[in-house]
Amino acid sequence: MQYTSEQVLLALLISFLAGISTSIGGAISYLIRRDNMRVMSYGLSFSAGVMIYVSFMEILPQGMEKLGEHFSSGLAGKSAALGLFFLGAALTALIDQLVPEHMSADMLKCDKKNSGRIGKVGVMTAAALCAHNFPEGLAVFASGLDSLTLGIPIAVAITLHNIPEGVTVALPIYNATGDRKKAFWWATYSGLAEPVGAFIGFLFIDYLLSTALLGGLFALIAGIMVFISLDELLPTAQEYGNGHQSIFWVFLGMGVMAASLIFL
Repeated sequence: MQYTSEQVLLALLISFLAGISTSIGGAISYLIRRDNMRVMSYGLSFSAGVMIYVSFMEILPQGMEKLGEHFSSGLAGKSAALGLFFLGAALTALIDQLVPEHMSADMLKCDKKNSGRIGKVGVMTAAALCAHNFPEGLAVFASGLDSLTLGIPIAVAITLHNIPEGVTVALPIYNATGDRKKAFWWATYSGLAEPVGAFIGFLFIDYLLSTALLGGLFALIAGIMVFISLDELLPTAQEYGNGHQSIFWVFLGMGVMAASLIFL
């Protein structure tokens, strides 16, 4: 199918605006004190709720749906998506073992003792969100090309849930480095994977917008995000905060994501 240059530019624009909204979440680092470990604990718990909810309620179901379309079978689509979900978790566990804390600390240039673990949380989360935002950018671009009536509401919903995702990246990086600008830009960069995905989708439109590839990526990334939430975000939040209050913030994060997904 042929598309006009106006259609392509508008689809790229809405992808960029949706992706850059992570910088709003990153700006929250300017509002907190670095030594407020309770706020960091709540922020990590909130972030875990965001990532777990969006993985199980949006990303994994999208993977199942698209793979079901590809295989012309709902059962085959669900089976493939679940297999890729657990593969994503297993690959993340392997990477987690291969990347020591001091590498993350060196990458971020952490300036205080015992910041390696917190820095690693930020780096792993940023990497997971980049991986998530790339196929999401493809999806927004494809939706915008098909119909702005469809693409714009999807972009608005993604914008709303990208804001707490920006918080997810910024809080641990700010705490590990004490650098608000660095926290802001890491959060922003994680969102820029979305317009990058849209642009690459434009360059290879006949190959990268297939239902099979998008479905497989969504399922794989859901596994990555759930693993990081359970293995990195929640244990760190529990270490630096109150257990019962942390769980409250997990469900608050889920509630915020649920509200944002109503717009879809």
